[in-house]
Amino acid sequence: MLPENLQDQPVAAAVNAFDGDAITAGKFDRKELTLEIAPSKIVSVCGFLKYDQSFVRLSTVTGVDRYPAEPRFEVVYHLHSIERNERVRLKCRLPGVDPVIESVTSVWRSANWYERETFDMFGIHFINHPNLRRIMMPEDWEGHPLRKDYPITGYRM
Repeated sequence: MLPENLQDQPVAAAVNAFDGDAITAGKFDRKELTLEIAPSKIVSVCGFLKYDQSFVRLSTVTGVDRYPAEPRFEVVYHLHSIERNERVRLKCRLPGVDPVIESVTSVWRSANWYERETFDMFGIHFINHPNLRRIMMPEDWEGHPLRKDYPITGYRM
């Protein structure tokens, strides 16, 4: 159900009409629309936004660690409609234990590198990703450096 504070936002209303269970929360602040999406709906919502709402550009996918809060992680997607010069931010919350979400590489090929970086730095797994492996850290690196519980000086040998 569309939160009351988003009733007058056309993109939020369109997503709600497409799938009434997709939006779990959201806000419109400083002319920026943020929609919190149920993780199981992310691929279908991204497809809808790209093909039906002209958000053809995925400018980034990243993670946020809210440790010690639960759900611990957020995966954040920044979308851009070049045609309308409009932007929308999508967020999905994931648990601290086994954070897993479907890859959006089937919608935007550019998600490949962003998802790999998020996997490498936060340890969030992207199901059906074509090549999910470390991109910044060596393959044998232990841990995920952007997690808040990762030791500042790394693990001592």
